[in-house]
Amino acid sequence: MARMPDEATIENAYLYLLGRALVIRQEHLDRRSPGFAYNQIKYNPLGSADFVNPNFDVAYLEAWFATDERTAVELTVPEIQGRYYTAQILDEWGEVIVNINERNFPSKPFGRFALVSPGWRGDLPSAVTPIVLHSNKAKLLGRVELKGDPEGAIKLQQAFTVSTLGNPIISAPPFVTNFGNQELIGAEIFDDLDNRLLSAADVSPNAAAMQQQARAIADYLAAAPDGRAELDKLLHEQIVPKFIEFAVRKSAPYRNHWVGGGKVGTYGGDYRLRSVANYMGIWANTADEVVYFVATRDAEEAPLDGSSNYSIRFEPDNLPSAVVNSYWSVILVGVPDYRVVPNELSRYNFNSYSGLQLGADGSLTIGIGPKQPPDIPVSNWLPSPPGKPFSLTFRTYVPNEKIAGWAPPPVTRV
Repeated sequence: MARMPDEATIENAYLYLLGRALVIRQEHLDRRSPGFAYNQIKYNPLGSADFVNPNFDVAYLEAWFATDERTAVELTVPEIQGRYYTAQILDEWGEVIVNINERNFPSKPFGRFALVSPGWRGDLPSAVTPIVLHSNKAKLLGRVELKGDPEGAIKLQQAFTVSTLGNPIISAPPFVTNFGNQELIGAEIFDDLDNRLLSAADVSPNAAAMQQQARAIADYLAAAPDGRAELDKLLHEQIVPKFIEFAVRKSAPYRNHWVGGGKVGTYGGDYRLRSVANYMGIWANTADEVVYFVATRDAEEAPLDGSSNYSIRFEPDNLPSAVVNSYWSVILVGVPDYRVVPNELSRYNFNSYSGLQLGADGSLTIGIGPKQPPDIPVSNWLPSPPGKPFSLTFRTYVPNEKIAGWAPPPVTRV
C-alpha cells in the first residue's frame, strides 16, 4: 500500500510549485483580457486598477512574449530622460531576466532588442541586441514615471513597440483551477505535473531536486487515490495558513510592523520567497530598482481594519524622499486579493508628487480611515474600506544606501 510522504516533503513541494501555479493563473487571466495577443503590447490606461498591488505612479505597459527556435521578438525601447522608466522582463516562474534602462544597460539604455529562446540560432540585424530568455515565453512590464506630466508619460509609454520576427509556434499555458488568494490551490497542484514543469525551465539551482519531490507526491496520489482527501486537508488546514502567515510577517525583515527591505525579483534557491512574491504582488522587481515594504498589522500588532483610523508619521529627518534617488509611493489594497478597494475620492495611493502637506516642523503625517481622520488635511487622507481588512505596500524606487535597515514608521491606530 502506498504511503503518504511526510508533511515536510509535502510542504516543500507545494510551496515550490505554488510559484509556478500563480504565474500560470496570471497568464490565463491575461489571455482573457479583451484584445489579448502574444507579442502585442497592452498600453494600460492611467489609473487602471485591474492588477494585483497596482502602481498608480507610472504609465504601465505589459505584454507576453512568445518565441521559438526559429522566431525572435523585437522590442523597441524609446529614449527617456529625466524620469524613471524600465522595461522589466520576467520568466514563467516570476524571476527577473533583465531590466532595460540607463542603470542596468548604461551602454544601451534604449533602442532595439530581440528576445530569443534558449535554443534560437538565427541571425539579427546588427542594430538589434539579443536577450536570451529562460524559456520560450516571458512577461514584459514597462513603467514610465508620471512625474506630474501624464501626457508626456503616455506619449513615451506608447513609444514602446513590439514586432515578431517570424511566426512562432505558441503553446497554451498548462491548465490550473481558477483558485483565489483566500482559498489557494490544493492537492490538484500535483495533477498534470510534468506538463506544468516541462512547459517552462526553472533557473533555481534546486529545481531538479524539488521537482523530484513533487513527482513523488504525484506518484503517491496516483497509487493511492483515497489519500487525496487527507493530503488536501493537510494543505488547506495547516500548510496554506502557515504560508500566508509567513508571507505577511516573516518572509523578510520585520521592522516597525512592516515586512520588507529584502531582495526579491531573483531568488536563487529560495523558492518560498518566490512564491510569496508571486502571491502578494506578482512580477516583483529587483532591489536595485525598487525595495518593497508591506504592512498588514498596526503598531500594536492588530490586523489593519478599514473601520479604524490610523496615522503614519515621518519625522523631519526621516522623510521617505531621503532613501530614494527616484520616488516613493504607498498604496492601500484589500486583503486577501491585494486589489484596490473603491472609495469616494477614487484615491488609492500617495507618492512623491501627491502634494502632501507637511507639518509646521517639517514632518509628514499620512492619515488612513473610512472618513477623514481628525487633524489630518484632506490632501493627506488615504481612505480605507469600512469593515474590511487591508494592507499597505510601500515602494521605494531606485533606493539609495540609506535604505539599509530602513522601514516606514509604524501604522499607529488613532
